Amino acid sequence: MAIAISIEDKKQRTLEKEEVLCFHCGETCPDINNIADEKHFCCDGCKAVYLMLSENGLCSYYEIDDSKGISPKLAKSDEKFAYLDEVATVRSLLSFENETEAHVTFSLPQMHCSSCVWLLEHLYKLNPGIIRSQTDFIRKNVSIVYEKEKTSLRRVVELLATLGYEPAFNYEDLGAKKAVNPNRQRIYRLTVAGFCFGNIMMLSFPEYLSNGDVDPAMLRMFSYANLLLSLPVLIYSGGEFFVSAWQGVKARFINIDLPLSLSLAITFVRSVYEILSGTGMGYLDSMAGIIFFMLVGRFFQAKTHTNLQFDRDFRSFFPISVNKKSDGVEKSIPLANLSIKDRIIIRSQELIPADAVLISGDARIDYSFVTGESKPEHIAIGKVVYAGGRQTSGMLELEVVREVEQSHLTQLWNKENKKKYVSKMDNFVDRLGRRFGAFLILLSIGSFIFWYPTDPGRGIHALTTILIVACPCALLLSATFTHASIISLLGKNGAFVRQADVLEKTGLSKHIVWDKTGTITTKLEEAIQFNGDELNSEKLQMIMSLASQSNHPLSKAITAYLASRSITSATETLTNFKEIPGGGTMASIGQTEIKIGSASFVNAEYVSTKETRVYISINGEQSGYFSFGAGFRPQLKEVLNDLSTGGYHFSILSGDKSADQETLKEQFDSTTPMYFGQSPSEKLDYISALQEKGEEVIMVGDGLNDAGALLKSDVGIAISDDVNNFTPACDIIIEGKSFGKFHKLIRLIKASKKIVIASFILSLLYNVVGLGYAVRGELSPVLAAILMPMSTISIILFTTGLSRVWAMSLGLAIRRK
Repeated sequence: MAIAISIEDKKQRTLEKEEVLCFHCGETCPDINNIADEKHFCCDGCKAVYLMLSENGLCSYYEIDDSKGISPKLAKSDEKFAYLDEVATVRSLLSFENETEAHVTFSLPQMHCSSCVWLLEHLYKLNPGIIRSQTDFIRKNVSIVYEKEKTSLRRVVELLATLGYEPAFNYEDLGAKKAVNPNRQRIYRLTVAGFCFGNIMMLSFPEYLSNGDVDPAMLRMFSYANLLLSLPVLIYSGGEFFVSAWQGVKARFINIDLPLSLSLAITFVRSVYEILSGTGMGYLDSMAGIIFFMLVGRFFQAKTHTNLQFDRDFRSFFPISVNKKSDGVEKSIPLANLSIKDRIIIRSQELIPADAVLISGDARIDYSFVTGESKPEHIAIGKVVYAGGRQTSGMLELEVVREVEQSHLTQLWNKENKKKYVSKMDNFVDRLGRRFGAFLILLSIGSFIFWYPTDPGRGIHALTTILIVACPCALLLSATFTHASIISLLGKNGAFVRQADVLEKTGLSKHIVWDKTGTITTKLEEAIQFNGDELNSEKLQMIMSLASQSNHPLSKAITAYLASRSITSATETLTNFKEIPGGGTMASIGQTEIKIGSASFVNAEYVSTKETRVYISINGEQSGYFSFGAGFRPQLKEVLNDLSTGGYHFSILSGDKSADQETLKEQFDSTTPMYFGQSPSEKLDYISALQEKGEEVIMVGDGLNDAGALLKSDVGIAISDDVNNFTPACDIIIEGKSFGKFHKLIRLIKASKKIVIASFILSLLYNVVGLGYAVRGELSPVLAAILMPMSTISIILFTTGLSRVWAMSLGLAIRRK
């Protein structure tokens, strides 16, 4: 019995000496007896998370990569998140809510690897009330949609905290967010590298400038000082290169940081050997220089990319103007000028630009862009209408209660489309990146083996400089910076692109399908005339009330026509408003039913004519019609001629009758297919038929009745005037005042491919020349370290500069006006 006890004691002492790691978070277990399923845990929190995942079949979380989970060690009392039960606090955090669901976005700085992403996107398995969760790894946040009946914001936050991902928000002022400089850490690393690099160079001067007559003891002291200074450079400043390289190795992917990390490691080990053996001072100045100059290059690269991306995101909203009401007068203003407590007017089919309280009107809001549910929701007077909803009934008056959130509208604009772009260029770049890194490693090893037997110094030089001087990042970033520069220039000329892949698709498309009304015609030059019974002021006021509810170009033209004749809206409330795409609008005012639209919509007799007509019906009786002249946009003929010369083919799809067919033939070629009286579904079917023939199609519409066709086409372009025509169905928005530049904008988009190819050639030439010297061992590590970021900077300058030159050659603006 005594022997058995001594054996158990020995086992216990052995376990205590060995470091036992927590199965969940990977930290040392202070209590080796905290076990579940034969797995050790450092605390009850980690064990609870493991058991939760195990019970829900989510243990594959631990198999995604070697990264461990987050330890929820902080004690969390039951009342810590009690403040999230307060209605006001919850509303300040939510980005959207209705009767059934709520949307919220949290910042999670603990997110660090692919297993984190996987777990956070499977929260619905841990809480049935969570509908979906989507992560943004770059910004380290998660967007969660949950059912209000099944869970609450407090329970969602508590679940995240239990998993070790407690959201980071300011408890004292939940509405405020501090501006964070995304480059701050890079600046710190750059500062440390620059300071240490400068001092290492200074301490190395005695060896550089001496002829061997410097006191060896002093050189040895300087060598150790250099070694001490090199540690923060290697560990802190250069740490991001090693982390990135290791993540790539774990994912079985050779990224651009792996060759660089190998070079740094070889240089450091070689230097340490020379210093400790007393055979030299090593190459720590080269290593510090490599890290410093690489960080300079990456800082410049990140800064440039951030500026271009911000420019694109911010200017994506400029087509969204809004009608502000002040002292009873409506005025169209840029969305950026909208402030809290401003009164705005929203008409049928317009998008709500900011969270606002409903003051008046029948609000039936389609939140499909936000929730995916297309059934309109009825909002009562005094309730909040959220940004991103689209009004489907009549005119609304709203009071803004929140600043315009760029992030929310950007989410709509950048939301993944149903169309999936497959970029051949991106696939080529990915393949190139994977193979180039492997090629560099093999080339450096081969050069080392070749030179080392006859000249060891040259062999080591070749080994390190090949890994440094070759710049796959410049090669891989050619397309990225070209597209970013082109998108920025397009924005400066009134064209706003959803994503970079749209550029390639636009360049490949050769068939342009045009909508007519509101797209190639403009309200500014439309001659309007009323024909029919003489209407009294009461009936004209009814027509004014109904026409003012709609955002259709013809309805807006009628509204402006009547307003110019001092006609005001009827005093009675308008009810039962309906708008039929391709048909017209109808509503009731008191006991009177009024319709405005096509002949078939108002049951009027159709008469073949060359003019566009909008018929009026009051209580089922035709009262006349408004006739419109064909007011085409300025420079339409020039745009069409230039595009025809470029090999483009055209079609016209119009919801109007064929009244303007002869006039259109004066603008377009007589062989251009023209289809009139087209419903939204018929437009979509026509696009599908062209695509089945193998054609790449650009659809150009006004964004109102063309959403289906814009979405179905390979590239959807919406022409936007001074109204809130923003539609996530399109890929490009062009301001109406920029229509005269349409052909030039298309030419600039097509030029992006040529610029990418030119920058590829430049980068390849650099790599060939640089590797030529490196293979022969004739390039110093410091010079290689300078050349590598310089190549990246040169590609940035080349792509942005050539894009600007190309834009100027087309007569386009290169600066924001």
